[in-house]
Amino acid sequence: MRALAAAMAMMTLGPQTLRAELAPVAIAGDAIPQSLTGEAGDPARGRAIVVDRQKGLCLLCHVGPFPDQRFQGDMAPDLAGAGSRWSSAQLRLRIADGSRLNPATIMPSYYRIEGLTRVAPAFKDAPILNAQQVEDVVAFLTTLRDPSADPMSNP
Repeated sequence: MRALAAAMAMMTLGPQTLRAELAPVAIAGDAIPQSLTGEAGDPARGRAIVVDRQKGLCLLCHVGPFPDQRFQGDMAPDLAGAGSRWSSAQLRLRIADGSRLNPATIMPSYYRIEGLTRVAPAFKDAPILNAQQVEDVVAFLTTLRDPSADPMSNP
């Protein structure tokens, strides 16, 4: 019974704790130029979030260079070469709140809590990813480079 009470307390406190860590976001054009944490993300942690079917859910809609991952989606852009197509600042906005660029997008706003509808009660007032997790995903996606798109790789 105590374990259940402790779990219920954690669920109640979780969104309040997460809400407090939302950093102010300054958008410039189609990007968020500044890191949400002031530090670079970790690409290994970012990859883990991207392929995690419980946390990021990225592979539900995206396909990417993940031969070890089965059942990748095809409803959204291929993640292969994402680091060549978009800057880290552009990726940051697409992850944090892609609806700023496309209000009709089906991609969730991973770092936004205001103005959302149809949010499960357990996730109300809580972002899907915290600031560090957003930075980790950005760091990982920037490593996905298309060699043919990089002028330095073709002398």
